[in-house]
Amino acid sequence: MDARFTDEQDEIRRTLRELLGKRCGPQELRAAVDTPAGHDPALWTTLAEQLGLPGLALPEAYGGVGCTATELALACEETGRALAPTPLLATAVLAAPLLLALGTDAQRAELLPRVASGELTAALAVPGPALATALALTGHDRRGTWAGGGRAGGVQARRVAGDWRLYGQVDQVLDGHSARLLLVAAHTGGFVRSRVLLFLVRDDAPGLTRVRRTALDATRPQGRIQLRDTSAELLGDEIADPLPVLARLGDTAAAACLAAEAVGAAGRVLERTVEYVGQREQFGRPVGSFQAVKHRLADAYVQVQAARSAAYYAAWSAAAEATAATGVTASGTTPAAEETPGALALAQALEALRRAAAEGIQLHGGIGFTWEHEAHLYFKRAAGDELLFGPVHRLRAHAADAAHVFEEAGP
Repeated sequence: MDARFTDEQDEIRRTLRELLGKRCGPQELRAAVDTPAGHDPALWTTLAEQLGLPGLALPEAYGGVGCTATELALACEETGRALAPTPLLATAVLAAPLLLALGTDAQRAELLPRVASGELTAALAVPGPALATALALTGHDRRGTWAGGGRAGGVQARRVAGDWRLYGQVDQVLDGHSARLLLVAAHTGGFVRSRVLLFLVRDDAPGLTRVRRTALDATRPQGRIQLRDTSAELLGDEIADPLPVLARLGDTAAAACLAAEAVGAAGRVLERTVEYVGQREQFGRPVGSFQAVKHRLADAYVQVQAARSAAYYAAWSAAAEATAATGVTASGTTPAAEETPGALALAQALEALRRAAAEGIQLHGGIGFTWEHEAHLYFKRAAGDELLFGPVHRLRAHAADAAHVFEEAGP
């Protein structure tokens, strides 16, 4: 294993950091999250046209850049560092891999080039607060009970005159209020033979109602979608099982990108805190010169660096697995592979972000508690991410179960 980054990977990080430094400062960030969409469309267009960010990990055949999960994770680290208000996570990390893995040839040819160009944004809609379970981050549900039960709860799909119609409501969809394409997990087959399939819902579909919700983390906007006799298109075919695809996505690229994003945010808030304690004076000397403050920041720094290493390894592992095999196919089969470290890396990154953000709030003193200061944005990102993708102890417990850590040895 060569842990060094290539010149191309370093260039991606450098260019993206420079661009976000110019276009995504504190004022621009606040202005973007206060818009109805919750992100800056002009910034998204720039990221797509200049860096090809939406299609970074998509094949060149579909207009993508043809990079791996490693490059996408490095990009997420930089967007997390700036808390950049873009639909990168919902579109490029969660939705695009599902379109690539499950879509028919016609669906891929139509949708993926538009995703890669930044024209089409997409969002994954799973009923209830079940995103972590659907991605098999905190548990592996092979029956899809997270999507609701039978006729009660979740979203239901049925055929009407040969077309699919969806009924139901999804309350927490990342960028669901603004995405032009929704990937909706819905039950079909009735109560007894119910199974979960993924459906494509266009933003202009009749019967679709969307509204932005007030979220703890305003930099990661969420929407509520209501489906009332809404026309939908099945993603792939009825033979394909999307549950293994979702699980593999969560175990590899999604977990690595989420971990890298959290590490970027943790690193940035720690940097800002170190800068502040070096300037703020108490008893005639900088606060950062006190031994207790040094120890606290040193502990946070070690935790962030350890989380960064874990996130990089998770991204490298996901890219290596994708290179060594064709990945999950539309039939739902998975290649034989060792357990990936995605969930553990995500747990460590969320914990590091929570620690760094808490230290930032406390060491900034009274100003750190004000809405005017950006420290609280990182603290809310830490709390919001753990609610969406954690909690940390469940991420670690699931990773331990998957690795059979606590199973007793047989006779």
